[in-house]
Amino acid sequence: MNWLFTHQTLRRCAVALVLPAALVGAVATAPPGAAAPSPDPLVGAVGSVAGLAGIELPATYGPQTAIVVLGYGLLPDGTMRPELGNRLHAALIQAFMSPASPVIVTGGNPRNGVTEAQVMADWLNIRGVARQRLHAETEAGSTVQNAEFSARMMQALGVTEAVLITSADHMRRALDNFMAAGIPVVATMTPDVAPLWAKPYGSEK
Repeated sequence: MNWLFTHQTLRRCAVALVLPAALVGAVATAPPGAAAPSPDPLVGAVGSVAGLAGIELPATYGPQTAIVVLGYGLLPDGTMRPELGNRLHAALIQAFMSPASPVIVTGGNPRNGVTEAQVMADWLNIRGVARQRLHAETEAGSTVQNAEFSARMMQALGVTEAVLITSADHMRRALDNFMAAGIPVVATMTPDVAPLWAKPYGSEK
């Protein structure tokens, strides 16, 4: 038996149990409509545990940085496609790591009476992101409009920069559009680099 492989596997399994519990404790226990708790000590502890397991976590940002999550076409019945759920996994982790940052979800294209942004905001709120942090941009029908309309919303919120979250194969185009809209993008995050421990909390049930 390869002891090193077994030891590393056990460490990762332990982190897979500890980190989701920390996420739920820091985010999901906030009462609806209440400000998100400041989990700075917990974020530090989570970072330490993740570091031991070799898991890289996203950086922490403040209130001048918006977390901007790009939508993806809904199914005809108004429910999410798996790709949109994957983007929201990443957004949930970034929202946990940056509890002071507003979260902008952008996407129109209504299906069955609901827009992408409305579905996204509900998904994040159910998983503990406070409603007052969530800002739904419900008109965009393209990546260009995602950028332009998010820029207006950021200006209204007094936010100066963004962490951009979308799929890996969409990121280059999204970055170009957001830069053209005058938005300084300080970081990007895609579902393929989101910590694996987020996955159990992405169930649509």
